[in-house]
Amino acid sequence: MAIRVLVVDDSVVIRRLVVQALESDPAIEVAGTAANGQLALSKFEQLRPDVVTMDVEMPQMNGVEAVRALRAKGVRVPIIMFSTLTARGATATLDALAAGATDYVTKPANVGSVQESLKQVAEQLGPKIRALAPRSLRSSLPAARRGAPAGTPEPVVRKAATLPKATAHPVRAVVVGSSTGGPEALSRLVSGLQAPLPVPVFVVQHMPPVFTAQLAARLDRMGPSTVVEATDGMVPRAGTIYVAPGDWHMVLAGRSANTQIKLHQEPPVNFCRPSVDVMFQSVLACYGKDILGVVLTGMGSDGKVASGEIVQAGGTVISQDEQTSVVWGMPGAVAAAGATHRILPIDEIAQAITARVTRADQFIEGRTA
Repeated sequence: MAIRVLVVDDSVVIRRLVVQALESDPAIEVAGTAANGQLALSKFEQLRPDVVTMDVEMPQMNGVEAVRALRAKGVRVPIIMFSTLTARGATATLDALAAGATDYVTKPANVGSVQESLKQVAEQLGPKIRALAPRSLRSSLPAARRGAPAGTPEPVVRKAATLPKATAHPVRAVVVGSSTGGPEALSRLVSGLQAPLPVPVFVVQHMPPVFTAQLAARLDRMGPSTVVEATDGMVPRAGTIYVAPGDWHMVLAGRSANTQIKLHQEPPVNFCRPSVDVMFQSVLACYGKDILGVVLTGMGSDGKVASGEIVQAGGTVISQDEQTSVVWGMPGAVAAAGATHRILPIDEIAQAITARVTRADQFIEGRTA
């Protein structure tokens, strides 16, 4: 059974582009189209699609308003925003995610041909639709079409008894990785902190340029911590959260008190730049076992390898649970590998981080701060 998609965009050209890109995937069926948010509401009632793709800026009712209206009606199907790669588009997309949108992709920019545009849309949108579709539909798809890059293992739930036991020692840095569903998860994590942490925090969220700057600015307003988009040469400070900029790997150079943040554009790792594995491994090399890794919702398995290395070195890893993850790919892969000490709902992770950083004995005993 194919995944039925409603395509919403006010541009005839873009609608045709999205429809043509999706129709190239045998696992996806375009159920219908709509030219604005208002029409999308009525089309949704008629068609009952499995997934909705939603333009951000439209006349009569824009994408953010349409998302709010659908969620107010109790609609729970995945809604993927289709945004421009601009500051205005990034702001509106983050507004949509806060209103209940599930994920987003960016429209092709500076592309030389229609075929290249089709390829970009298909490569971005297809995997996300397959990954976010209802479980009953995903299970009927061929293995290579379930939304993860080739070679990514299906997450396997591990019993708590098989997870490693954390040991009590200081934490000098926290590293966080997230992807699909990550902006909302990060919002809940940052707003859940009661005070700035006494250590620096490094975050990789899979996002394009411009979007990461907007995300950092938004997170900065949500809690007690200072949140900034990292720049090359920054010296990490306690109480500050550093977000890797889109399309740049973020690493640390030096050791302990003499560290600096460095950015580079070496090839993507796990199909990603920035990469969670790259950042985790760099911080581990700098601080040794005295780090806490946190893997949040996301497609694929970025972070799995480095989380295993953190655990092997004696560090600590927390991963988000399946029930509160938009996609249990990254945290599921970490759990399947036995590379996490605690699997927690998103609303318990801020307390667990605080407990591990400030009161290691409470974390080891399973109590929150």
